[in-house]
Amino acid sequence: MYEEERKQLVELLKKKGIKDERVLDAINSIQRHLFIPDVIGFHAYKDTALPIGYNQTISQPYTVAFMTEALELKRGYKVLEIGTGSGYQAAVLIHIGMKVYSIERNFEIYSRTQKLFDRMGLRAAIRCADGTLGWEEFAPYDGIIVTAGSPIVPDNLLKQLKIGRKLVIPVGDKQTQSMKIVTKISEDENDIKSISSFAFVPLVGKQGWKEE
Repeated sequence: MYEEERKQLVELLKKKGIKDERVLDAINSIQRHLFIPDVIGFHAYKDTALPIGYNQTISQPYTVAFMTEALELKRGYKVLEIGTGSGYQAAVLIHIGMKVYSIERNFEIYSRTQKLFDRMGLRAAIRCADGTLGWEEFAPYDGIIVTAGSPIVPDNLLKQLKIGRKLVIPVGDKQTQSMKIVTKISEDENDIKSISSFAFVPLVGKQGWKEE
């Protein structure tokens, strides 16, 4: 089901500059329509963000591919994801061979996605908590990906990142953000590349936006 649509989406992502064959294979293989409400399933393979309830969205496929590629991951790396959401981003990471630890602050979304992963046989450690604080128990991580827009780069996340590895996070106001690709040079120094412009739902938490 939707095989042709997935192929067309992969070709579009190639034209937009995505080169990592593992990421493209994940986009081609994963059934994105399973991660969104049935009523909008026919939109699943358009290159656009879609609502999943509770004022949250499943990210645009290009954004998922871009952020995953930017982490420069190797098979078996341990990746922390902040903002589980629908689970699609985590599914892409799992497909390319990552050990995924993912945090979702909305209990209803967390519960729904955990059940979906169980049905699909996807193995990831998921918890319901404040993602801005990270998941210290399993730190340090080979990569950290944040799928919600933050006013800052949370210190807690940087502390939990391995030296030499990358954190990818959208930073800006609540409407638009720049994608920050942060490479941890040492405990006191980071190299930051910034690419505009992206749009994410707000990252809420102690080191993010306050809940309204």
